[in-house]
Amino acid sequence: MIKRLFGTFGVRRTVNDVLTPEFASRLAASYGSLIKGKVAIGGDTRTTTPMIKHAIIAGLMSSGCDVIDLGILPTPAVQYAVRNYYDGGIIVTASHNPPKYNGIKFVDKYGIGLGDADELAIEKMYFDGEPVRASWESIGNLFKNDKIIEEYIEEVLKRVDVEKIKKAKLKVILDCGSGAGCFTAPIILRKLGCELITLNSQADGFFPGRDPEPIEANLKDLISAVKNLGADLGIAHDGDADRTICIDEKGNFVLGDKSFSLVEKRMLKEKNEEGLHKKANNIIVTTVATSTAIYDIADENNGEVIATAVGDLLVARKLMEENGLFGGEENGGLIFPDFVYGRDAALSAAKILEIIATENKKLSELVEELPVYYSEKMKCQCDDDKKQKIMNNIAEEVSKLGYDLDTTDGVKIFKKDGWVIIRPSGTEPIFRCFSESNSQKNATEMANWGISLIEKYKN
Repeated sequence: MIKRLFGTFGVRRTVNDVLTPEFASRLAASYGSLIKGKVAIGGDTRTTTPMIKHAIIAGLMSSGCDVIDLGILPTPAVQYAVRNYYDGGIIVTASHNPPKYNGIKFVDKYGIGLGDADELAIEKMYFDGEPVRASWESIGNLFKNDKIIEEYIEEVLKRVDVEKIKKAKLKVILDCGSGAGCFTAPIILRKLGCELITLNSQADGFFPGRDPEPIEANLKDLISAVKNLGADLGIAHDGDADRTICIDEKGNFVLGDKSFSLVEKRMLKEKNEEGLHKKANNIIVTTVATSTAIYDIADENNGEVIATAVGDLLVARKLMEENGLFGGEENGGLIFPDFVYGRDAALSAAKILEIIATENKKLSELVEELPVYYSEKMKCQCDDDKKQKIMNNIAEEVSKLGYDLDTTDGVKIFKKDGWVIIRPSGTEPIFRCFSESNSQKNATEMANWGISLIEKYKN
């Protein structure tokens, strides 16, 4: 069944034309009708978050749920709180989208994004039925918990060697993008003994310094600061602080695949050293859009890779099912399942600092030691109602060319010198096209070919 509201993770729309308070309240009441318990809520720094959050609180209370307001904090901090203390949770965020957007992410009692069955049940209630409305004496209560953010910070610090990082005396430029990471990342890095310089680390839902998505084009100021101030690295987060992107000491943008590979390598080495003392197995979970380097490192370090469709909630759920060690995506979103079943920018940054301190090498040197592949990322606009027809046409055309295909998510096409994946975004009216090859020229050519196929069938 095709979903009418939900995308890759939750519901994301422009505010006050589609995502109105009435829309948010009814959707929350539909979710609350399923959960029937204590629901935590938090959000990012967007200017529209208070309006949407209060509408959600009203909807949840009307369905009989008690609501615990956690305030403004990173998405993984909400997921941590739900996993440990509550029956469900809602995060008000549009993550990396521009400021006119906001979104509603729903999580289950484990802090993982809802599965298809629950999302379809919520949609059916929203469109075709009626949410549960508690009687006046059974309406839920509202509580606040402003201590969870401190607990989250301390739990991040417990999972790295703080003293070793302190001894390295690393100079770090931090760019929070004026998002939710402003309330956690500077504190964590200072507690790790870093010499810290901040950019865009004042909370501001208009995102005046840069767009929330930490892509290279949006991080020019950070790149310049790292080079001009002689920093050991730069760290950037997205709007809800579930992704970390690094800039090395030379000012080079480090692709998310590389960060993933570095941490994967470290996690597998630690697991192999600890052996049976660690409960998790050697399974690494990622998506079909992630670099072949992830597989190479797993092969070299006694690991096993499982691939899912794109979406961190799918990776997180598979990690839980398989008792996996580590997972993530190619966009800088890394998942540490013993902590949070979702992408976590804070622990990702701390872990990368720990790797630099432990190896006593520059970030650029560590990246150079990884398997070498070249990639290209492109995107193009496309109306949502055209996406499925375009995908069907592309799959039909490419299958006739004799290439091996993977249709786990979109169409992944394997050629002799690499691969290209073409898939519709689950959160925006766009198509994404990722490629990987043995040279940058080939990777760019394959991505352009993928975009040309989309354009061919778009009109």
